[in-house]
Amino acid sequence: MSRILVVDDEFGIREIIKKYASFEGYEVKEAEDGMKAIDMALSEDFDLIVMDVMMPELDGFSACKEIRKHKKTPIIMLSARGEEYDRIHGFELGVDDYVVKPFSPRELMMRVSAVIKRVQGTREESDVFSYKGLVVDFSARIVTIDGERVNMTPKEYDLFFYMVKNRGLALTRETLISKVWGYDFFGDDRTLDTHIKLLRKSLGEYSYCVVTLRGVGYRFEAE
Repeated sequence: MSRILVVDDEFGIREIIKKYASFEGYEVKEAEDGMKAIDMALSEDFDLIVMDVMMPELDGFSACKEIRKHKKTPIIMLSARGEEYDRIHGFELGVDDYVVKPFSPRELMMRVSAVIKRVQGTREESDVFSYKGLVVDFSARIVTIDGERVNMTPKEYDLFFYMVKNRGLALTRETLISKVWGYDFFGDDRTLDTHIKLLRKSLGEYSYCVVTLRGVGYRFEAE
């Protein structure tokens, strides 16, 4: 049974998530603020954390940053605000997904399931891709440029590895969402576009390899 930590200062929100998560077979623990979330996350093992951004004592972003110093537990952030800055900030901290309030509990459970399956899935087969000074080691989950390691968020790695493995192919937004995030496409491609922007920033001089196909999606080109 997978264990989930639900962190939100609103009792009603915690109860709704707990109800749906328990129905799906998850064991659920609760925390009402960021400080308690850190204590529980570091003292216990969880398969995933669902955490609100705006909370008393310590906000979700700060709690996520502290947890990430010690553990790589997947984190889905909840927020009443959907500004791009918030999503980018969360993804830069290593957040695995971002859900805007009010949200559909069923959609949230689909995202929870997708993240857990991805993390618990088998490791990528052992092989390496090289293009000029860019080297991608799939099994070790390491990307280097001219010998220097590139630091990416977990989701950036997943997105980049999928694109590199399917290099030269036109990948629709729907395909990337389905294959990388693991849930059906709901019509909002802002999450994907935000990660593409972060990925290009991480790739620096090789950002041109990630090509935008207007009206279609993206393609990784390395020739």
